[in-house]
Amino acid sequence: MDRTFYMDLARQSMGREELENTVCERVLSDPGLEILPLLDAAYQVRKAFHGNKVRVHILNNAQNGHCPEDCHYCAQAKTSQANIEEYGIKPDAEIMEEARQAYAKGASCYCMVFAGRGASQSRIDRLTGVIGQIKKEFPGKEICVSTGFVTSDGAVQLKKAGLDRLNHNLNTSQQHYPNICTTHTFDDRLNTLLAARQAGIKLCSGMIVGMGEKNKDIIDVAKQLRALKAESIPVNLLVPIEGNQLSVDSGLTPEFCLRVLCLFRFLNPKAEIRAAAGRELQLRSMEVMALYPANSLFLQGYLNAKGAANDKTLRMIRDAGFEILSDVDIGPTIVSKP
Repeated sequence: MDRTFYMDLARQSMGREELENTVCERVLSDPGLEILPLLDAAYQVRKAFHGNKVRVHILNNAQNGHCPEDCHYCAQAKTSQANIEEYGIKPDAEIMEEARQAYAKGASCYCMVFAGRGASQSRIDRLTGVIGQIKKEFPGKEICVSTGFVTSDGAVQLKKAGLDRLNHNLNTSQQHYPNICTTHTFDDRLNTLLAARQAGIKLCSGMIVGMGEKNKDIIDVAKQLRALKAESIPVNLLVPIEGNQLSVDSGLTPEFCLRVLCLFRFLNPKAEIRAAAGRELQLRSMEVMALYPANSLFLQGYLNAKGAANDKTLRMIRDAGFEILSDVDIGPTIVSKP
């Protein structure tokens, strides 16, 4: 393959040109495209906007289960038979202590996730109090909240409390959405993101790859997030959980997952692209290669799926020559040997 194609990908992306769908399709599926030059092109874009730095995030599953929605991929859905621990919202003191631990471990963003369809006024009131406490103790740290649907008024209240980011994943394209959920629509999700944007909250929104979607669905989501100017984009790779409606092998390969990450980087050059849930499972021996298009990872696992040990992830980042973006010394966290 002529190297000009790869160079053009990087040049167009850094010039903020939106790739045509035919080019996007080639990135995802053209067997003539070699993965290493493709990763190098994505890295040129990543390096231009983010250098060699990696942001680490830690999730706090602040409420788990009892969700009335039927998202087929989710262990907390009302239709799931997955064996998970269900509990209500954690006490404020516990959430605060977990925030302290997250920042002490080097996280640049503390992410609180709450189960359920959306944020009632009572939950908004609770969240504003917790956010205020965290901001008072850690004024320079970022906070992200995932709490289902949020109204315009709710978003304004969260912003006033000090919320930096709202996570609400699109998960898949508008066309494919009815195949993964029937209790709400793609537009419901989009409206929450628009409410957050109007309130001045940064957007954290991504997708789950491996739910039976077509390449066009992946392209559509990447371009939708580009149009939204999402600041943070978690790219999740389906983790099949026994008991879920989507519990079968997704058929993903490490190479395809890397191609997806490259596409998201080309279409969203300035965004924080996160290799999120499923990176350990689906990327396997090529996991470290995700750092060339992506500049962000999760530490300490996910909502209802385990991740790699913290020191293993941090060591992987360092061993590949990347710099962990943190204002605390995480050297003691990284053991010298596996």
